[in-house]
Amino acid sequence: MNTAVTIAGVTFQNPVMTGSGTFGSGMEYSEFVDLNRLGAVVTKGVANVPWPGNPTPRVAEVYGGMLNAIGLQNPGIDVFIERDLAFLKQFDTKVIVNVCGKSVEDYLEVVERLADTDIAMMEINVSCPNVKEGAIAFGQKADALFDITSRIKKAAKQPVMMKLSPNVTDITEMAKAAEAGGADAISLINTLTGMKIDIRRRSFALANKTGGMSGPAIKPVAVRMVWQCANAVKIPIVGMGGILTAEDAIEFLMAGATAVSVGAANFINPYATAEIADGIEAFMKEQSIEDINEIIGCVR
Repeated sequence: MNTAVTIAGVTFQNPVMTGSGTFGSGMEYSEFVDLNRLGAVVTKGVANVPWPGNPTPRVAEVYGGMLNAIGLQNPGIDVFIERDLAFLKQFDTKVIVNVCGKSVEDYLEVVERLADTDIAMMEINVSCPNVKEGAIAFGQKADALFDITSRIKKAAKQPVMMKLSPNVTDITEMAKAAEAGGADAISLINTLTGMKIDIRRRSFALANKTGGMSGPAIKPVAVRMVWQCANAVKIPIVGMGGILTAEDAIEFLMAGATAVSVGAANFINPYATAEIADGIEAFMKEQSIEDINEIIGCVR
């Protein structure tokens, strides 16, 4: 039985990855999950310099999920390479580095620093606010997305996957812009913008007022957007958004995703990624599926 999938020339032993920002760089979760069993570890976002993140409170529970406004707190590329990448080298799993920035130059600095490292791929977080364009996210305007994709692609030594924001009018327009800019793959969806108000305190639950919603409540939106993009572009897709079980993951694969990322589920169940990988294999045995590629995109 074959569970391996290939994206941009990189072969992953199975289609299960970790969602950026929900798994750190695997250090904490390695006590629960054998990282060697995963298709890939996708790291927390890393910037050219340390980011302190947003003021607290930064997390709030909501029906069917959670809101976060962490603000991409990270130690910067220097510490990341010395500490996190050094840790991940001991495992036989692919490493995808999530890259964030506030200007194109910020992203390029990180991309160039990663050029000589032994990573499989980069996932570019274009939901970051573009400080030079009035803080509108890079992923919310097609021309900005095309520009940053093409510039990163020219500088990158590894394959480039653009992580798309769902907070747009037409997700396929963004997918096409990323593809036209030279992206090797796209991943979606990032979090949906949401808000929670504490009625007793008469104030916002998050210091940032708004936050990114993740969790099972967003899964139907995510599956729909993955399906739309799979029918709009030819490059591979990594699907994510509310995946808690193997059944959830298989929905994304059938909608056209080549692989999936498991995010908020890690907070509820630290064993989630390994259990989902096992559940996909069990489904394949039950359905007499010899090759996982038989079901990828089977619902069009």
